[in-house]
Amino acid sequence: MVEVDREPTYQPKTVGVVWGLLILNTLGSAGAQTIVPLPRSLIQMATMGALVSAFALALVLNLRLRVRASAHLFLLTLLLVLSVISSAHLVSGFGALFRCFRLSLFVGTLWLLSRWWDGGHGFVRHHIRLYFAVLVSVAAGLAISPGAAMPELYGGRLVGALWPLTPPQIGQYAAVIIGLTVLLLLGRRTDRVSAAVVIVPSLLLLALTHTRTATLGLLIGLLLAIGSLVLTSAAARRFFTWSVLVATVAAVGLSSLLQAWFLRGQTQENFSNLTGRAKVWDALLAAPRTTTEQLFGAGLGDKSFGGLPIDNSWLAVYNEQGLAGVALVAAIILVLGGVALLRPPSLSRACAIFLISYCAIASYTEAGLGDASPYLLHLTVAASLLVTPAADAPPPLPDVPRRRVPQQEVT
Repeated sequence: MVEVDREPTYQPKTVGVVWGLLILNTLGSAGAQTIVPLPRSLIQMATMGALVSAFALALVLNLRLRVRASAHLFLLTLLLVLSVISSAHLVSGFGALFRCFRLSLFVGTLWLLSRWWDGGHGFVRHHIRLYFAVLVSVAAGLAISPGAAMPELYGGRLVGALWPLTPPQIGQYAAVIIGLTVLLLLGRRTDRVSAAVVIVPSLLLLALTHTRTATLGLLIGLLLAIGSLVLTSAAARRFFTWSVLVATVAAVGLSSLLQAWFLRGQTQENFSNLTGRAKVWDALLAAPRTTTEQLFGAGLGDKSFGGLPIDNSWLAVYNEQGLAGVALVAAIILVLGGVALLRPPSLSRACAIFLISYCAIASYTEAGLGDASPYLLHLTVAASLLVTPAADAPPPLPDVPRRRVPQQEVT
């Protein structure tokens, strides 16, 4: 029987191991050529094995199946059910059912980990450390073989040379941990040296990826998150003021350099159609569909259409889970955003606002909100931050010994 746990619980170190295995599962198996060629089948075995291990470890840690009630996980469970229904028609082949199995293990592991959600920063620290470890592997690949790490195939943008990671993936990981570390520094949850060790190299890697979505998501997400702290934190006010001054000076003095970095050598036409994405989107929306496919989609796939990546979470969800899936994903974003707005100002709320806003911005040019992905992990961390810890129970009153009154004998 499943129990609803309402009290914060001490978080074992193994929870961080489970979270790392989930991150490994969402790294994917497609990307640039690595220094040592890795067969895709081997990578898929490693990522799927990581997910199975994560679920097994989480189950061992939570044998009593104590979970915390969560609208976020409830909506993810509904999305899983919808994915199974849409994939059962096998329009996308038997691979859709395998992806449903993967999503079920993913969501099940998140349910098991919800026992340790207490509104604290434990999962934030796991997130930063583990994604920083991924970035360390990227930096190591760059040091070992700069040519393989910045190939001409990707326009000289940074890729993973040890593990097949694309520039948008690296940019996403760098932007997320930069934003979270800045917020922890403002909230005095980390020192300046530790923050610099994470922020400085991550900024360099982000710049080398030339990832516009990640950069905009970082800037806008931090703006919203720090803005939520301005009225209650002097450090946030100082950081906000200096950021505005530096951004103004950079925009005036380095405008041509910033424009060249932002355009990445593209023509105005190529930039206007989002590097060809708009053509895929138009073709997807113009494709004929039955009423069932419009409502429930064609089943979980590889987030592509006509052999080309969709690169838009909303259209990818529409293609695979239909309008019902779009409604569920929108509900996840709106519920988390609404809860964050209703919470009083705090560091946890600011971190949640950053993650939610980043995922919302990235959803326009990146897919992943409808399936097991880093974006669902980001939103899950946000959900863990928005949990209201149960108030401590009042200490029991001491027992007061009763005085025994001798009874008078009745004569």
